[in-house]
Amino acid sequence: MNSDTDQERDELDFEFLGNRTGQPYSVQTNVYAHGKGDREQRVNLWFDPAADYHTYSIMWNHHQVVFYVDEVPIRVYKNNEARGVPFPKFQPMGVYSTLWEADDWATRGGLEKINWSKAPFYAYYKDFDIEGCPVPGPSTCASNPSNWWEGASHHQLDPTTASRYQWVRMNHMVYDYCTDKHRYSITPPECVA
Repeated sequence: MNSDTDQERDELDFEFLGNRTGQPYSVQTNVYAHGKGDREQRVNLWFDPAADYHTYSIMWNHHQVVFYVDEVPIRVYKNNEARGVPFPKFQPMGVYSTLWEADDWATRGGLEKINWSKAPFYAYYKDFDIEGCPVPGPSTCASNPSNWWEGASHHQLDPTTASRYQWVRMNHMVYDYCTDKHRYSITPPECVA
């Protein structure tokens, strides 16, 4: 999802990074808020995403953004505006899909290059659905009682869903910007919340 502005853009990303034959596929999530990004987390998927369709979803409200794969949360980004951390809530966003050539960094840090002899490359979608607020939205979205995603039950993960999230973090997370001391000598404030 991406806002239409460039300098102060908001963006919520699922990025499939490819793999080396026989190795797990990685999916990276990233959050941009008010033009500030570099909040990547990466997990190895526990299945082959090319073998069958799977459900990838984002639940975004004024309290948190949760990225799901087959209803299993793989990423939670909480609203930490009280700590001075930007949160995407002031701009409308559209849904976009692209195939992006990033073999200088994406697969094993750029070690695996794209095999162009396999082109053309395709992505397939089915059962696409979106629920959200119409533009201008954000200021009136939170107060509309028909917007189920703003309800109290979606302000944090319930115990069962939180357990699934911990399973992903313990068994499948391979990169978290919050623990990358090379990039961030001082831990970002949202990471200590």
